[in-house]
Amino acid sequence: MYFSIYNTVLDVDVFIYNFVLQVFGGLVWILVACTYIVPYNPQAYVMAVSVFCFVCTFLWMMVFMCGSHNNRNSWATADVFYHFLASVLYLSASVPLAMVTLAFNSSLTLIYQLNISAVVFSYLTTLLYVIHTIFSAIRWKTF
Repeated sequence: MYFSIYNTVLDVDVFIYNFVLQVFGGLVWILVACTYIVPYNPQAYVMAVSVFCFVCTFLWMMVFMCGSHNNRNSWATADVFYHFLASVLYLSASVPLAMVTLAFNSSLTLIYQLNISAVVFSYLTTLLYVIHTIFSAIRWKTF
């Protein structure tokens, strides 16, 4: 059942990217939450995007692991669409997070250091979502 979609090296890479996205997305979520979400407006948006993508990517990974997709073209199309949407959302959250971090520009505080870490992981997660979108598009073309 697990190997119903993960038959090639590319498909195993997609599963690994899903797992790494879970880890990095969770780190962004945790690091932003540790800053007590100050200032509220951009940080709350980053939290919303991070939690939304974390939950949806987990559910998406479970659907593909259980084989519920039945190797249909519509699921591959939805996979490309979701990961493209998630990469756009993460990019739109990473930029305000970086602006907030630059505004605090005090390297001695713990909150500043947590914000720096959150920015790094947010941009890494964005990059991984873009790579996953490319792999999903390649897999979609093979259907």
